[in-house]
Amino acid sequence: MDAPNRRTILAGAAAGLASLTGCAKYGEPQSTPAPAPAHAVLGKTTDIPVGGGKIFAPQQVVVTQPAKGTFKGFSSICTHLSCPVASVANGTINCDCHGSKYSITDGAVVHGPAPRPLPPKQLTISGDAITLT
Repeated sequence: MDAPNRRTILAGAAAGLASLTGCAKYGEPQSTPAPAPAHAVLGKTTDIPVGGGKIFAPQQVVVTQPAKGTFKGFSSICTHLSCPVASVANGTINCDCHGSKYSITDGAVVHGPAPRPLPPKQLTISGDAITLT
């Protein structure tokens, strides 16, 4: 049997690396899915609790209602290592990967290691419908 040539070895190594890139460990950044299309209807205003919020994972948006009738939209991707945020509780948007917390009012970092606030997302409220614009 002939010894493998350089091209065969490199092709095998590339295939092996490609199969590993799909695996992410807990706490590691995940690949960022494509952003939501403009004008995606997210839900109803009644879905968003006052003083809290709701994560719309497919659209990568978190909608909060810091005060009755005031709705804010932010990216749901943590600015630390691009993990998706996991919850909204006690006035903060929370990332479970490394403990970052953001304000539901303006997306500012309340607790690191996140280096930057969550980017805002533009919302339109029409009646009781919340639309990502």
